[in-house]
Amino acid sequence: VQLQASGGGLVQAGGSLRLSCVAFGRTFAAMGWFRQAPGKERELVAGYRWSSTYYKESVKGRFTISRDNAKNAMYLQMNSLKPEDTAVYYCAADGSRRIGLGLIQDDYNYWGQGTQVTVSS
Repeated sequence: VQLQASGGGLVQAGGSLRLSCVAFGRTFAAMGWFRQAPGKERELVAGYRWSSTYYKESVKGRFTISRDNAKNAMYLQMNSLKPEDTAVYYCAADGSRRIGLGLIQDDYNYWGQGTQVTVSS
């Protein structure tokens, strides 16, 4: 199983980026996007499990998570980006039979490589 993330880059504040993550090898009921800024813990930014969706409070209204089942892919549309959104973003998948949506990194057992998002002021 492999998760392949892409789409990071450098953008000015107020700009937009779209992250993509494609899963190879199996499908997942639950996936999410985490981010980790220097000196900070990895945090869940957005995730879904079946029809349930989670957004970190600070990104609500700006970020949108979506998926394309036919492509076994997940996306994160990030609008109105702020300098504090700067981080390495990781896609993750939960292959367990957990009932609820996992909110911490230990709830996810498959990880893609990180993609850097840098928002300049």
